[in-house]
Amino acid sequence: MIDFFLQSGPVVQALVATLFTWGVTALGAGLVFFTRTVRARVLDSMLGFAAGVMIAASFWSLLAPGIEMAEQMGQTAWLTAVIGFMAGGLFMRLSDRILPHLHPGMGMESSEGIKTSWRRSTLLVLAITLHNIPEGLAVGVAFGAVSAGLPSATLGGAIALAIGIGLQNFPEGAAVSLPLRRDGMGRGKSFLAGQASGIVEPVAGVCGAAFVLHMQEILPYALCFAAGAMIFVVVEELIPESQRTPANIDMVTITTLAGFAVMMMLDVALG
Repeated sequence: MIDFFLQSGPVVQALVATLFTWGVTALGAGLVFFTRTVRARVLDSMLGFAAGVMIAASFWSLLAPGIEMAEQMGQTAWLTAVIGFMAGGLFMRLSDRILPHLHPGMGMESSEGIKTSWRRSTLLVLAITLHNIPEGLAVGVAFGAVSAGLPSATLGGAIALAIGIGLQNFPEGAAVSLPLRRDGMGRGKSFLAGQASGIVEPVAGVCGAAFVLHMQEILPYALCFAAGAMIFVVVEELIPESQRTPANIDMVTITTLAGFAVMMMLDVALG
């Protein structure tokens, strides 16, 4: 299996990697079979860890290789990084305004995006799905970049990114399934809703890898774009959600640092 993965093309590698990240989302959603709820302190800490992973991944796995790649291609590296990074954030802002969604722990009156009559469960799934679009895209672009043959893009770095994204997907799956179970939905339906939020990652991953394979000159922009989109998710959603309970803020801060350290370690060790 490992040999098959290593010898496959970047699109297949991106698909396998994002199927893994989707699987970890399903594992998180599977907590619903063992408990109806998780203590707020635990869930906040897991979300803080996820935020730390995404911040570290945005720099070590996306921005830094993107800047180095831009220099190798003869581009103005700082300009490429700024354009790509801001474009990623603006894309997520536009998606946030358009796609109907509801963050975990919020009432229906706090739903965002275009107003609809969709059920609470659908809106919760869409909120996490919105998180997962840049994550899948980032993994796909990272594997696609390896095919460019530039020193700044390594298979180890792409694998490290996939592992990091997978780790932080666990609390996201739980953040959908557990509130639905607490609201009275059955275990099976709550699980299906929680894992469904990760389906978009393989789709985004394959699209990202295939796109950069045919448009290698925009690879640095694509890497920085994915970084900007991920930082938007962290600042706009993960950090506020993890710090909703004032008594937990110190613990969340520590777990955020731990998440950053774990992702940094993975990228440096494997990249």
